[in-house]
Amino acid sequence: MAEGQIHSVLFEGSETYYPQDNLQFYSTTYGDPSATAYPTQTNTGFYSASYPNYNSGSTGGFWSAFGTGGFDDEPPLLEELGINFRHIKTKSLAVLNPLNTVDKNIMDDTDLAGPLLFCLIFGVSLLLTGKVHFGYIYGVALLGWVSIYTILNLMSESGVDGYRTASVLGYCLLPLVLLSCIGVAFPLSGPIGLIASSLAISWCTYSSSTMFVTVLQMSEQRILVAYPVGLLYVCFALMSIF
Repeated sequence: MAEGQIHSVLFEGSETYYPQDNLQFYSTTYGDPSATAYPTQTNTGFYSASYPNYNSGSTGGFWSAFGTGGFDDEPPLLEELGINFRHIKTKSLAVLNPLNTVDKNIMDDTDLAGPLLFCLIFGVSLLLTGKVHFGYIYGVALLGWVSIYTILNLMSESGVDGYRTASVLGYCLLPLVLLSCIGVAFPLSGPIGLIASSLAISWCTYSSSTMFVTVLQMSEQRILVAYPVGLLYVCFALMSIF
């Protein structure tokens, strides 16, 4: 057998293999802790790939679940759920200061997170005084929302959808929510409570009717709008007193 020839023991015949001297083998640093992951080979014929870094975003523990996670153009989780604390703050301040001019675009955002939060606080405040009225709050709110929505669409030419109606009614409940929180420490069954409840009802009615009249351009029908809205807030005030 000639020098440099290797006889195959796997196949019969006279097949011979000629080893090449210029073979290039892949060298790895597996097991070396000082080596970086996925090394790139240079000056070889092997394919080198770059792997994406999925850990580039900052990890903030619990609060990272409410962020974007490092992805570009990704809205926060709370915004996808319709919870915007800036809008809640803006509408709450508009209710607490009804003497300011109401923006005509205040009802463009159909935010229901604030009203749900205020109803929950209202129910918890009544619960702390020994009044379990969660069912009454839900029933009165649902019946009042349907009634006000129907009345506004019959009276106005442009009309309003149900989400905006519920948003305004819920945000304007804030004075009564504050009253119920005060009722946890001080009883509201006496004459002082009646006076405070009357002021809270007037406050809620004035704020909500101002928003409805401004947005729907019904300035000449303000009293007709305020009357059914005031009756709705009277029902909530009765829960706090009795």
